Parts: sequence; C-alpha cells; structure tokens
Amino acid sequence: MTRRAELEARLARVEQEIADACAAAGRARDEITLIAVTKTYPAADVALLAGLGVTDVGENRHPEARDKLEELDGLLSAGVARPRMHFVGGLQTNKAGAVARYADVVHSVDRPKLARSLARGAEAAERVLDCLVQVDFGGDDAGRAGVLPEGVDELADLVADAPALRLRGVMTVAPLGEDPEPHFAHLAEIADGLRARHASADMISAGMSGDFAAAVRHGATHLRIGRSILGERPPLQ
Repeated sequence: MTRRAELEARLARVEQEIADACAAAGRARDEITLIAVTKTYPAADVALLAGLGVTDVGENRHPEARDKLEELDGLLSAGVARPRMHFVGGLQTNKAGAVARYADVVHSVDRPKLARSLARGAEAAERVLDCLVQVDFGGDDAGRAGVLPEGVDELADLVADAPALRLRGVMTVAPLGEDPEPHFAHLAEIADGLRARHASADMISAGMSGDFAAAVRHGATHLRIGRSILGERPPLQ
C-alpha cells in the first residue's frame, strides 16, 4: 500500500468516527474542524493530506514547523492550497516571535509574557495572529502547560487588547489517566463566558485521537488528531 493510500484509508476512518460522534451529539459535521497533527512527520505527508482535502494541520516544535512549511511549498500539487498551520505545543518565549511570523493560529498561549512576545513578533511581521488561551485542568501537576481556569479571563483580556493578536477561544489537553468528560464540560463553560465578553472567541480546541468523541459532546469546534491519521510517530531526532 502506498503512503497516500494508507493516509486516505486512515483519514476516511477518522472522518467516519467524527461523523458518528457528531450524530450522537446532535451536531452537524460542518461545526467541526479537523486538525491533522503532523508533528515529527515529513512535509511529504502534509502534502499528501492536503491533496486528500485536509485544510488544517498542527505542529508543536519550532523550527520543525517553520522548516516543514518552507519545504511544503515545493511539494503541493497544482491547485492544492497550503493547509492552515496551527501551532499546538508548548512554546518558549524566546521562540514566540519566530512562530508568530508563520503560524496561522497559536493554541498554547498560557502566560502574559508569551502573549506579549507573540504580539511583538506578529506586529513586526505586519500581520494579525489568531490565538487561543490554553487552560490547565491538571492542578498541581508541575510542568504542565496552560493557565488555571481562574486565570483565563485576565490572560484573554491581555490577548484581546493586543492589536497584532486576535483572541479566538480556548484550548485544553485532558489530564492523562483521567476521565476527560468533566474537563471538557468545564472548558465549555469557560468558553461560553469568554464568548459573551469577546465575540471573536468562538473556538474550542479539545480532543485528540483517544478522546475526541467526548470533546464533540461538549462543544469542541477543533479536534487535534495525529496518531489515528498518520500512524505511530517516528522517534524524535
């Protein structure tokens, strides 16, 4: 089986599972954006996915994401648009300015210093960068990215007030080993409150290969799915 055929088959299975989850939740499939998380996979895979109709991809490391985008331009078939690039991983402040120059959306804004660095980078590139506030439901789990729920409003206001940033909503990664349902339900409540204050904050990024059906039940608009589409990840170099 060719790599294209493999990706096509995996993508079809995931699309059917998303459709089933939407039907069970009483939602329309077009309410959901699938982000194929292509981190550690080659630009050739991204080009194949784009040719199969994938419009959004996710990356989590700089400069891998930047280099892959640059390579991608020479791999896309005629008439195939470059997918939107979502930066979905934890981001060091000293790399934020570079990421702000090429990412279409950053899902992992979790502290004021990072927001200000992204704003400076986007302003220098003369562009407006879509941003999501990453929410941490892990509590005392040191090292986990995200702002605690009680800090979301303050950070969101800072993002919304930056001329070079556009507040688009919230993101979370459900804590490992825990039932994701209560966390996704809590995220939906936070998102509702945020949207009431900032009309542009209409994105809820939640759900990955193992838990996206639960995320759909709780209003997720963007699913970040990697392994189910691309297979087991190659080891990091």
